[in-house]
Amino acid sequence: MKRLLTTLAVSAIALAALPARADTLVDNVQGIAINAEGKVERFSALWIDDDGRIRQVLDRSDARPRSIERVVDGEGRYVIPGLIDSHLHVMGIGFGAMTLDLSDTSSLEEAQERIAAYAAEYPGRPWIIGRGWNQVKWGLDRFPTASELDAAVADRPVWLERVDGHAGWANTVAMQQAGITAETQPPAGGRIERVSGSRQPSGIFVDAASELVQKFVPAPNPNDRDIALAKAQEILLRQGITAAADMGTTIEDWQAFRRAGDNGSLNVRIIAYAAGTEQMELIGGPGPSPWLYEDKLRLNGVKLYLDGALGSRGAWLKRPYADDPGNTGLPLQNPTRLRNLMSRAALDNFQIAVHAIGDAANGELLQAIDELAETYKGDRRWRIEHAQVVDTADLAKFGEHGIIASMQPVHQTSDRIMAEQRLDETRLQGAYAWETIRRTGSRLAFGSDAPVESADPFAGLAAAMSRTGPAGEPFGGWRPSERVNREQALAGFTANGAYAAYADGRFGRLVAGERADFLIIDRDPLLATPQDLRATKVLQTWVGGQLVYQSDVQ
Repeated sequence: MKRLLTTLAVSAIALAALPARADTLVDNVQGIAINAEGKVERFSALWIDDDGRIRQVLDRSDARPRSIERVVDGEGRYVIPGLIDSHLHVMGIGFGAMTLDLSDTSSLEEAQERIAAYAAEYPGRPWIIGRGWNQVKWGLDRFPTASELDAAVADRPVWLERVDGHAGWANTVAMQQAGITAETQPPAGGRIERVSGSRQPSGIFVDAASELVQKFVPAPNPNDRDIALAKAQEILLRQGITAAADMGTTIEDWQAFRRAGDNGSLNVRIIAYAAGTEQMELIGGPGPSPWLYEDKLRLNGVKLYLDGALGSRGAWLKRPYADDPGNTGLPLQNPTRLRNLMSRAALDNFQIAVHAIGDAANGELLQAIDELAETYKGDRRWRIEHAQVVDTADLAKFGEHGIIASMQPVHQTSDRIMAEQRLDETRLQGAYAWETIRRTGSRLAFGSDAPVESADPFAGLAAAMSRTGPAGEPFGGWRPSERVNREQALAGFTANGAYAAYADGRFGRLVAGERADFLIIDRDPLLATPQDLRATKVLQTWVGGQLVYQSDVQ
């Protein structure tokens, strides 16, 4: 197949050596842009100025500029805006690529084999760390235990985070090093699972209790963080993600982002939300940071947690779990503290993003926003992260106060069977209710929650428009009335993502004046079937008018 870039017969290596600043015409493409109303507009060329901004969007009848330093022949391929993931964990993606990954294991036995093999491969590592296990996917009706982890590795401490990051699995040596005994009490907002019929810890620590072990795990050094950031960027750019909201940024993460910006290796736009108000103050001081490195980095606000996750039964529900009577989950903040934290952030104009999964958590947060909006006026763009299970009586409230519903379509396809076990029919009516929330007037900003899920945005697009999983199940989609149309799905990963991060007008829509962030892909996402859409290949990724990723296969 002919190469995508044919101008001057340049190779991929030569392209990398082209001037970073040059007027560029990307011509002969089938372009898709999102207008101010969220509607699709087609174009055939992009004229990019030497500042990396779009100077003009051209259709076939428009005259091309005569004097251009660089012309790129798109050979009729498809161009879409660079995709924005509105909720992920940048360093988690990078460290996930550097440590043990159990996300593709389908049984406890397979996981044990993988853990043992990893420990044998790295005999010098003092701790074995990783993430991705999922007891629901393994077909267990319980959590795994320390003794089952000991069967894989008994001579060194092992600490493995659950796929959702809301529970950790420790072996006996890890618990011994952490000083955890039958007398150890969980902190507020946490739960220590116990061996049946005793007070002996089973090896599973949920939500805030995870810190009892986590604080003994050796912390990565700055070089580790720089490597993790580089790996994360490589993964994201390969998948077509040009901008991401980093949920839970620490001062150490921020410094890694700044080092990359200073040395010119920051290519993914990172919109940071600090990991709590203390980190917010350390990073931002008196308020959100300015946009740095030509709109590559900004501290927007703060990420707060109100509850846990469905998979670990930490999501805060109004009534007990259908499969665990007596358990309503774990509220991580009481109502007063939640409002105090939100007020502290709002006082200095930090944007507030709150994790809320269960219907009790969403109800409490919606009420808090309603109360605080009376004091903190203006364009606040309050963000609710996940909004997975909402009481149907509360759904209409999403349309008030300019609330952003930051949701992850692939959670619905991954969680479907588990959600049916955890929730009854009444609560399922308000679960993953994208279209209902959209119709209230709330703006949907889509993401992946990577590394909890794959960052692949085309899987997210396919799920959003079909409510089906990778194998096309269930037929016709799960609760298909809640799917969104193709244009709305694409807007959720582009224009709406920019709006949710106060980046509208800077990037996200492929219009004159915005940064030239775009993808060249092998198919039309507005015409492909959901299955075909999942197979989309990103041929090139451009950020600010610069080629930052090119596939080996064109």
